[in-house]
Amino acid sequence: MSTKNLNIAILGGGNIGLALAKGLIKSGTYQPEQITITRRNLGALQPFSIQGFKITNNNNEAIKNADIVVLGVLPQQLNGLLAEVKGSVNESQLIISLVTGVSIQDIKDNLGKAPAVVRAMPNTAISVGESMTCIAFDGVSIERKDLVNNIFNTVGITQEIKEELMTSATALCACGIAFFLRSIRAAMQGGVEIGFHSEEALNMAVQTAKGAAALLAREGAHPEHEIDKVTSPRGCTIAGLNEMEHQGFSSALIKGICTSAIKAGGLYSKDS
Repeated sequence: MSTKNLNIAILGGGNIGLALAKGLIKSGTYQPEQITITRRNLGALQPFSIQGFKITNNNNEAIKNADIVVLGVLPQQLNGLLAEVKGSVNESQLIISLVTGVSIQDIKDNLGKAPAVVRAMPNTAISVGESMTCIAFDGVSIERKDLVNNIFNTVGITQEIKEELMTSATALCACGIAFFLRSIRAAMQGGVEIGFHSEEALNMAVQTAKGAAALLAREGAHPEHEIDKVTSPRGCTIAGLNEMEHQGFSSALIKGICTSAIKAGGLYSKDS
């Protein structure tokens, strides 16, 4: 399916919705005029309007001519949004939900009809074409599966998972951006303490993190295999690693991911 004639409505111009819009244009696959973004406060969308995106605070207007409708609001805002637009949604449209903790069936139940609904969980690196996007399908045609994968493959990497794992994907991939950023910040702070200026330390930490990720992505190796390459007997690397483990580094990260998964699973209420 060609993307040149597809119109996309992103309902909810918050962080993830705007990141998606930026990423789609950066990929070169879509043009700004193909994308409509909604938000109550249109002032926040003026920079996007200048770039050629269509903007509106009327969700029904946005989806009128849309082939793809992206739900990018907060979980507690979803029921109100679906109640507002259900009269305008038609069953030929493809609905892509980015909303945490909301099942495909929940969306169909709220709409009172059965359009094709897909769940996707990208992260904010989508704006620079480096998202890890997990996708769950339920009764969607092969053509539409390919379309959704193509959309998100232009802005990163995709992985199809069972819908029951989407909340876990939220914790590992979407929340995970913050976890890795905090790790880089900590590395920068350590660099400052041992003598570097903050700008130097941040540059070093970012490139080192990028290199570590690239080693695993390109070689397909286990992290410990690459760690073994830089840990020599009685060396400085193993000394630092052991001190971090004594302070609970791995345990803290694992507990953080598990806590986020629990929280993500409880953000949406069917009665809200």
